[in-house]
Amino acid sequence: MVANSSWRRVLFLSGPGLAFLGLFLLAPILMLFLASFKADGTWTFAAYLEAFGKSYFRTALLRTLRIGLIVTLVTALLGYPTAYLISKASPRRKAFFMSLSLFPLMTTAVVRTFGWFVILGRHGVVNELLMAMGLISRPIQFLYTEGAIVVGLTHLFFPLMLLSLISALENIPPEVEEAAQSLGASPLRAFGRVVFPLSADGLVVGGTLVFTGCITAYTTPAILGGTRVLTLATLLQQRAMTLLDWETATVVAVVLLVVASILNLLLRRLRTREAR
Repeated sequence: MVANSSWRRVLFLSGPGLAFLGLFLLAPILMLFLASFKADGTWTFAAYLEAFGKSYFRTALLRTLRIGLIVTLVTALLGYPTAYLISKASPRRKAFFMSLSLFPLMTTAVVRTFGWFVILGRHGVVNELLMAMGLISRPIQFLYTEGAIVVGLTHLFFPLMLLSLISALENIPPEVEEAAQSLGASPLRAFGRVVFPLSADGLVVGGTLVFTGCITAYTTPAILGGTRVLTLATLLQQRAMTLLDWETATVVAVVLLVVASILNLLLRRLRTREAR
């Protein structure tokens, strides 16, 4: 009787939230998914076959996945030593460095992305510096390239990876690493054999946030890549808003959703395995 009363209380309290999510999130996603398989009143895979048969769609898909993997790897490589140093700092310094880590999140993605125009533009800081040093005779085209998108997304999502790693490293007792070193392990070996496995959960969480954010990001690829370097997000906007090709846009949206969901499921299984 007590269990039934508690269950009813949970349903009563969570009912409005679940109804809101179901009406405004799950229902549109389900309608979008079903619409991608329907044409002229019949169920078909024609839209998917047509989309995957086009070279620009395959190029955008592979580019999106490649950028997501590169940015995730770069943020992890940069984030681990930074997070390790912050986690070992004194409380006052740790608070200062945490404030610096959170500061970029207080600025919109549009502002942070446009800042790279000042740095990577034809008359930006990088080109002016290279020309002043005599390394180049004319400006290099940094903008509207895949590399510019990688730089912009790395800057955009690095704080998420950093904060996830700091949280994981702070939960590791310092005595564990000290014990490994007292048994003869070098600091690098102690990090690889002890600290890294124990902080893998933070890496999984940060990797999920960064990769999912990269493959679904629109503002940074649109500004730094333009129409020359399309990702799935910018391709979706082009097909839906410019060309009014809703059929292809629906397929692109479903593919983005499926890729993000598959990644989330795989990383959740990895987290479960690491926890065990």
